[in-house]
Amino acid sequence: MKNNCFLLILCTLFLFGCKQELPEATRINGVAKIFPDYNGVTIPPNIAPLNFKLEGSSEGIAILSNKEDLIRLDSKNGTFEIPLKNWRKLLTESTGDSIQVKLYVRKGKEWLCYDPFPIYVANDPIDSYLAYRLIAPGYRMWNEMGIYQRCLEDFDEDAVLSNKLTNNNCMNCHSFCMQNPNRMLFHQRTIHGGTYVVIDNKIEKLNTKTKETISALVYPSWHPSGKYVAFSTNETKQDFHLSGPNRVEVFDNESDVVFFDVEKHEIFSNPKLFTKGNYETFPTFSPDGKRLYFCSAPAKKMPKEFDQIKYNLLSIAFDSETRTFGNVIDTLYHADREGRSVKFPRVSPDGKYLLYTLSNYGNFSIWHKDADLRMLNLATQKVDSLQKVNSDDVESYHSWSSNSRWFVFSSRRIDGLYTRPYICYFDKNGVAGKPFLLPQKDTYYYDESLLSFNIPEFIKDKIKVNTNELVHVSKTDPGIDIPFVSR
Repeated sequence: MKNNCFLLILCTLFLFGCKQELPEATRINGVAKIFPDYNGVTIPPNIAPLNFKLEGSSEGIAILSNKEDLIRLDSKNGTFEIPLKNWRKLLTESTGDSIQVKLYVRKGKEWLCYDPFPIYVANDPIDSYLAYRLIAPGYRMWNEMGIYQRCLEDFDEDAVLSNKLTNNNCMNCHSFCMQNPNRMLFHQRTIHGGTYVVIDNKIEKLNTKTKETISALVYPSWHPSGKYVAFSTNETKQDFHLSGPNRVEVFDNESDVVFFDVEKHEIFSNPKLFTKGNYETFPTFSPDGKRLYFCSAPAKKMPKEFDQIKYNLLSIAFDSETRTFGNVIDTLYHADREGRSVKFPRVSPDGKYLLYTLSNYGNFSIWHKDADLRMLNLATQKVDSLQKVNSDDVESYHSWSSNSRWFVFSSRRIDGLYTRPYICYFDKNGVAGKPFLLPQKDTYYYDESLLSFNIPEFIKDKIKVNTNELVHVSKTDPGIDIPFVSR
């Protein structure tokens, strides 16, 4: 049955000074289904256009409006690409308020008019760039991978380093000091192996395997001063499940936490973090640099007892002036008492919250369908289960924006196969909103891409290191041998 939807929209368009007519339509209770799902999300005021498509390939009209302006988009195939200039104007006018999205969809000869839905625009901006690795989803082959950076304010993407230029080797674990693109590191494995530290465009290649350590350096975390980097060293194995919900199993036979002194070019550790009886891994510094958080589990017989490994969340005091540690290790979360396992602890830059991944066992959750995110309030010790954030599939790696108002995480919620980056608003009261998928210019990007997003990391600006120089150092520099120093 026809109703007043047609007249209502015409009046709205008249108020905005728009003379385009809209079709007579049947009012439908409910919101039209679109991909990505942007219904009710909170976005930053400096994000790229939220291009989307209708479910199916129907002809459609989209009206994006606030109290002062609107954008009308007409589509013959159900895909809507928002002009950047118009979008930025609408965002600016909507900051601290919302954008209303009204959709008309043609079904055969009939037009349907759906209920509008809001997109909330926060006052808090987001860091302007996101760095990530693009890799095939199986984590067995690495013939095509690279570390990329994407401007979040538009759709510009650049390869920081592609392995097409470095003999198709493996590269991983890119990391930044306090979201600073001018102070970063990453590893290359097999061919051109080494840890590459880039400070103000100066590149150093480090050889970090020592006779005292289990392996070369692995999972990193920069001290906020930039003087140190905490790493795990791991003897890691990979296997595959013949049945069950999880496809891949990655586990450690051993692991320790060590530290690299950036200025003195040496590795050191502490007996409490360097044990045979426990697996210590995933170190991360507090924003003030006075504590180190890490995960630890009692050693088990591997791989027989792989599903009995339960990592707890621990911390220890650290004095950056003397390179010394506290005498007591604090346990923040006994995950093993609940039959669960913690990994990837990350403290918000304001020092108030700690975000981590929780799964039933183990330390490599990217293929564990039960893996979810949790938020620990460091003042009250209360844990938020983040029900609006998690899905029925994998949520794993995550990182914070520099203002502590946003975090990004990888999820397999779309198809269970590929990890994609989702961005979530975290307000000043410690409440997380509904996450949204990283916008792409092409609305079919996620349907057609065969690569996973791995280790999404916010950075404040563009990485400016010269790719050709990175390749030259990779292929010609023998690297600096880094010693392990006992204290």
